[in-house]
Amino acid sequence: MSLYLILKAIHIIAVVSWMVGLLYLPRLFVYHVENNNDQTSKVFKVMEKRLMKIIMNPAMIITWITGLSIWWILGLETIFSLWLSLKFILVIALSGYHGFLSKCLKDFELDRNVRSSKFFRFINEIPTIILIIVVFLVIFKPA
Repeated sequence: MSLYLILKAIHIIAVVSWMVGLLYLPRLFVYHVENNNDQTSKVFKVMEKRLMKIIMNPAMIITWITGLSIWWILGLETIFSLWLSLKFILVIALSGYHGFLSKCLKDFELDRNVRSSKFFRFINEIPTIILIIVVFLVIFKPA
């Protein structure tokens, strides 16, 4: 097996894992807001923190490392292709979204969340939209 194919497989697994977290954490926030009493809040805080620390953060890091490694193997000049440039921008946007969710997590940990469940339902659509665009970019590779 080639290093390229191994990295590509690991990259896809990491992306799927990261996306699961990006989609699930805002849903946990919805339930946390809607069921915010002492006992359930403690449970949600544990679930949210574990999701971020054990799944989302490692998956994002592995996604970045394998993605950049694949880019290096294919040749750094490939960044000048339209599809890869757009994909790179969207992955940066997902990373920013990840950072925003980290801030929201901290707010919940400190019992200072001020956002509604409707807000978290709305932002939960962001990674789905970005995922759809990225998949089309990767498959069709527009020049």
